Amino acid sequence: MTNSGVAMTSTVHRTCPLCEAVCGLTLTLDDGGRVTSVRGDRDDPFSKGFICPKGASLGKLDEDPDRLSRPLIREGDVWREAGWDEAFAAVKQGFDRVVAAHGRQATGVYLGNPNAHTMAGTLYGTPLIKALGTRNVFSASTADQMPKHVASGLMFGHPMTVAVPDLDRTGYLLMLGANPLESNGSLCTAPDFPGRLKALRARGGRLVVVDPRRTRTAALADEHVFVRPGSDAYLLAGIAHTLFAEGLTDVRQRVAGLAEARDAVKHFPPEAVSRRTGVPAEVIVRLARELASAPAAAVYARIGTCTAEFGTLAQWLVDVLNVLTGNLDRPGGAMFPKPATGSAGRRRTYTVGRWRSRVRGLPEANGELPVATLADEIETPGEGQIRFLVTVAGNPVLSAPHGSRLDEALAGLDFMVSVDPYLNETTRHAHVILPPPRVLQSGHYDFALLGFAVRNYARYSPPALPLDGRPSEAEILARLTMIASGLEGDLDEFVIGQTLARAVGTPGSGVEGRDVAELRAALDGDTGAELRLDLMLRLGPYGEWSGEGDLSLRKLLDHPHGLDLGPLEPRLDELLNTASGLVELAPPEILGDVERLRAGLESEPPDLVLIGRRHLRSNNSWMHNVSPLVGGSNTCTLQINPADVARLGLGDEAEVRSATGRLTVTLEPTDTIMPGVVSLPHGWGHTAGGQRVAAEHAGVSANVLTDASTLDILSGNAVFNGVPVSILPTGVITAH
Repeated sequence: MTNSGVAMTSTVHRTCPLCEAVCGLTLTLDDGGRVTSVRGDRDDPFSKGFICPKGASLGKLDEDPDRLSRPLIREGDVWREAGWDEAFAAVKQGFDRVVAAHGRQATGVYLGNPNAHTMAGTLYGTPLIKALGTRNVFSASTADQMPKHVASGLMFGHPMTVAVPDLDRTGYLLMLGANPLESNGSLCTAPDFPGRLKALRARGGRLVVVDPRRTRTAALADEHVFVRPGSDAYLLAGIAHTLFAEGLTDVRQRVAGLAEARDAVKHFPPEAVSRRTGVPAEVIVRLARELASAPAAAVYARIGTCTAEFGTLAQWLVDVLNVLTGNLDRPGGAMFPKPATGSAGRRRTYTVGRWRSRVRGLPEANGELPVATLADEIETPGEGQIRFLVTVAGNPVLSAPHGSRLDEALAGLDFMVSVDPYLNETTRHAHVILPPPRVLQSGHYDFALLGFAVRNYARYSPPALPLDGRPSEAEILARLTMIASGLEGDLDEFVIGQTLARAVGTPGSGVEGRDVAELRAALDGDTGAELRLDLMLRLGPYGEWSGEGDLSLRKLLDHPHGLDLGPLEPRLDELLNTASGLVELAPPEILGDVERLRAGLESEPPDLVLIGRRHLRSNNSWMHNVSPLVGGSNTCTLQINPADVARLGLGDEAEVRSATGRLTVTLEPTDTIMPGVVSLPHGWGHTAGGQRVAAEHAGVSANVLTDASTLDILSGNAVFNGVPVSILPTGVITAH
């Protein structure tokens, strides 16, 4: 307070870390560090003032009284607060005990979705995995996006070489399994995605949305096409078949396997595909012709197509269509971003299945095993059984398939440590919880998400509030890494030294032959994470050490609203990392799975299937403890077509059954969902009690119903869409 009694305030500018849209925010803080207002940052050149309800509630999330501020140690069923040194000592004791008795393959790690939204998760996750020395690596990627990475890796040679639709210049967008008006976009970083879609239509372009639900995005589109869940690969194959059959291809890239790709889709004519997808044959043919005739077009498919039985084939076919129509790596088509901290570089030829899981023999992808087999690896005795688990910012009990089984498995671990701000359904099984600081106490740069941006852009948000003696999330993960490695010293300096030595020794680099010590002395930053960010910016494609620009941490600090680095430009030639040096249109792994797709062409779809859905006010399981975000349309109900309600004789609620479990749910009849399909949102079912608001709006976990034994074969991704279910009126007793 000033002498006049007027409260002092300050203004800070930050990137919102709550979804993939990377919107700029302007926050007002009082003299106690509390957020009094949140607005969209009108001076951000990328988001231009756009804000959604999640971003507007950042202050409430940051100041959530249920967030842990000190470590918790569990003794039996009793939790107690502990000091940081005591907590790390307990972790070291638990780790050393398990490794001494069972070896490093008895350890495992799970990285949750929020790791993609923090600097610490990006910078320190890989060193932690290497320090553990285990192949038992799991993440939310195999409950979400792994099919896209596998398809991109096989086609382009690197799993992060992901093409995104050039939204601001395209004239035709075919979108499948995505609802960006609710999700704000995914693997396609585009603040104000709704505004960009409206601009597409305003300039005379066309938007076609394929989805089992008439979502908000579908309602905005020029055309909405209903499709049976899990059949997207069939639809895309039918479109590809038509392009070949009618001579509509316009391949502009240097490709391998064109004839093989043609042969692979010849068995999927529109008439046959129509029976499997529910999409009329004439619509399939028309979509192919529209894609081929548009001056610039892009196909974009996301989580609804990834979390399905043929997820990798669907993602492969997306880029096959972009290639066949001449729209890959072309303005207005599907293009490759150029992030400021560097992008996919040259390395060994991409492959999957370098090792397999111990119990089910499932293949590795991107150094990870499917999260669907995590419970197997914990429960099954034998050499390599997971006995020590680290979880970082994740709640797989609610987000992984057959979550109730995983809940039971976690209870049997010898030791578990969780880096998480909450006591939740997963962390309640930990022996030690290490809470990261508040959002405003942390620096923020979107290493991962800017690699998928529809316009090249960079922005850094320094911490707005001091840490007050607690370690940063980076320091927590670095200390865990040093415990696992058994080494001492400064992890950041080790990484910086290695990176600089490699850069000065690389022929043609902007710092070739320079002195490492001189370069290290030039770096800016108050923390190890900032020093590493500065290093990556300087060495990156726009950096002052690249010979191509002047970007550095200092420049971003001098431009707190962010920097526009220009529209996407063709760059596939510099990214291709396949053995042939060509775009691989028909990788052998893909062709092998096409036979499985073909075998299912004549199969009868189940009578009733379950799909997930997105909510504008939540992101998976981690925003249900914020009062302004719970309620309204953000409710855990089962959407069902009124015709199915009448056919099944249902009332206001019903029992849903699957091969793995059963739930009693409140029904939400709506004609926005096609008959034969029901929908539950993802990430609900809060029972732990450490989050009071979430417990009051608990809902039910859809992953009681999903089956961990059903996966996308190529990527190991979980199947959350197209899950066969039956529905009965509540109170009905059936024989077993």
